Amino acid sequence: MQFWMNLVLVLQLLSALVMIGLVLVQHGKGADMGASFGSGASGSLFGATGSANFLSRSTAICATLFFICTLTLAYLSNGRSAGVASDSILDKAAPAAVAASGAAAIPGAAPAAITVAPAAASAVSK
Repeated sequence: MQFWMNLVLVLQLLSALVMIGLVLVQHGKGADMGASFGSGASGSLFGATGSANFLSRSTAICATLFFICTLTLAYLSNGRSAGVASDSILDKAAPAAVAASGAAAIPGAAPAAITVAPAAASAVSK
């Protein structure tokens, strides 16, 4: 199970990085920033409009792969395995005395008491 989670996580990270790169290389409608990277050339490998179609299709494929990996990771990390003990505070029941009184006590803490330091007491008495 752990092997599959690691494999899907690596696939998700790679698809995210490739998708970021593909989005940055595409040229916009008005700015023509993609021409500085060479994607605006009409004599390119894919032709005048072929690069735009190739980049947009590749971006859509990477986005779909990223979405599928995200859903797969959510399904695998749902905790469906039986026999695993949970150490979460939310899974443990509150003690009856604390729940009945409504007071939340900090474990290991001394009871709240007002103490006055000797220096502060002498300053108050003057």
